[in-house]
Amino acid sequence: MQFSAEDMAFRDEVRTFIRDNLPEDVRHKVLSGMQIEKDDYMRWHKILYKQGWIAPNWPKKYGGCEWTPVQRYIFDEEAGLAGAPRLSSFGLSMVGPVLMAFGNEEQKKQLPLILSGERVWCQGYSEPGSGSDLASLKTRAERKDDHYLINGSKLWTSLAHHADWIFCLVRTSQEAKKQDGISFLIFPVTTPGIEIRPVITMNGLRHTNEVFFTNVKVPLESLVGEEGKGWTIAKYLLEHERFGGGSVGELKTALRRVQEIASKEHSDGEPLIHDPEFRRQVALAEIELLSVEQTILRALAAHSADRQIGAIASAIKIRRSEVQQMISELGVKAAGYYALPFNIAALQNGWNEDPVGAEYFNSLVPNYLFLRAASIYSGTNEIQHNIIAKHELRL
Repeated sequence: MQFSAEDMAFRDEVRTFIRDNLPEDVRHKVLSGMQIEKDDYMRWHKILYKQGWIAPNWPKKYGGCEWTPVQRYIFDEEAGLAGAPRLSSFGLSMVGPVLMAFGNEEQKKQLPLILSGERVWCQGYSEPGSGSDLASLKTRAERKDDHYLINGSKLWTSLAHHADWIFCLVRTSQEAKKQDGISFLIFPVTTPGIEIRPVITMNGLRHTNEVFFTNVKVPLESLVGEEGKGWTIAKYLLEHERFGGGSVGELKTALRRVQEIASKEHSDGEPLIHDPEFRRQVALAEIELLSVEQTILRALAAHSADRQIGAIASAIKIRRSEVQQMISELGVKAAGYYALPFNIAALQNGWNEDPVGAEYFNSLVPNYLFLRAASIYSGTNEIQHNIIAKHELRL
């Protein structure tokens, strides 16, 4: 794929804007692997909103940029290279497009609030025992006169502690086959009967949560689309999720950071980057990263030419997650013995003590541990292999 002169001019515009407007303390947190707070996300959200760049994939009639896929790729890459925080996709890339496609006029009044950041969302999909097999979910929503009564729980609910509203898959019927008994509801997380409990992941930080529903009463108007058609909406949403954020800017930044660390750290009196075996591993990671980038660009070229791209989003998701894990492992290897101290406090607000070794060591192991989940979230890699086998190999 060849970028046009207009594409390159757009890249320059994006690069300049991010350089001049991204708060330095937020950039430092991202590049240092520190915990990003809600306020950090929202500051960057409001900056992009004021610029009119908050919803690259939305139509202009709803307040979006209506950028081409290539422009969205360029923006994502430049944001990743610059150390900008990746904004929550739950409102902008998931429930927003769903409301445009399936919501009624009253529900579409949510869209301006998503754009401005006044309403932050989380996703109620996975449950204990119903992760990859999403159709087996058990959270019930029983219809009672003018409302639904919800009971059950959700697991791995990312950033629920930042959210104001949740979009949720619930079972409204036990009669039909399991996919046909699911509905899609939206409602505030402050609704009585909802409890959000933190799930501290292996990196020692809070990103995900358990959400419990005990006799939660929501109006019938919470239903998006038709009752029992939530599975159709879920599939539509997942297509947006899995092909969204496909650039490799963050990965390039992570690999560059590993190379910088390896040039500063020594092994047998020489910079680690001069070690032949370590250089081989870095070169392999770079080759794999380039292969992911070229696959994304080929998919963009096909999409721009209105050609079918098949299950390419699944292939990209698999390889991108594997390369993420490969790079994070190289970071731990570059740290050597300095990877042993596990000081989570150093990644949180308020830390003012001297680090053990250089500051850049603090986040390497937590990042490595957290990214063990990269091949699980957004649909496990095993599920993605099944999609490829079914759609491309007809197995």
